[in-house]
Amino acid sequence: MKKVAVIWSSPNTDGLTATVKNEFAAGLEDSGVQVVDIHLNGKKIERCMACGDGWGTCRTKGECVIRDDFEDIYKTLADADGIVWVSAVYWWEMTETFKAFFDRLRRCEGMKNHYLADKRCVIIACAGGTGRGVVDCLQQFEHGLTHMRMRVYDRIGIVRYNRDYMLPAMRPAGRRYAEALENGFDMYY
Repeated sequence: MKKVAVIWSSPNTDGLTATVKNEFAAGLEDSGVQVVDIHLNGKKIERCMACGDGWGTCRTKGECVIRDDFEDIYKTLADADGIVWVSAVYWWEMTETFKAFFDRLRRCEGMKNHYLADKRCVIIACAGGTGRGVVDCLQQFEHGLTHMRMRVYDRIGIVRYNRDYMLPAMRPAGRRYAEALENGFDMYY
């Protein structure tokens, strides 16, 4: 059985971001995939301290000196067959909680470990306001994931304007991602 980590951030557990995440995860589960739900807002995640001369044990050992929930989440991502990244959009970016996690992940993963290299993933940005920041948020995710050598299979932006027709597409999108994880991807990188 394939296992997919669905890592998401929004302080609102019953808003647009949570609803989108739930529908995508339901599509994965429809396909027999084990979903590991990681709600970053419910975890203790400190921001990067740029230890030492700006590069601490993340560069030399692939480990972070901060003792919080980061290492357990990182291990869960490394053990997963795929990863779905879902964030609310704040000021054209992923949430502050996501940024704190993502910055530390980039340092450990991109500099030393490469546990997540070649993992196929999906990125989803959800904006409840004007929606103007969705593309920037997706690009922020993609730049970081590319730096960590992950492969983005799909980029999905959900805004107030398109939610009525995009939300019903999330369950089939989850099923399609599960199928691609099982049967391979026909995308060139």
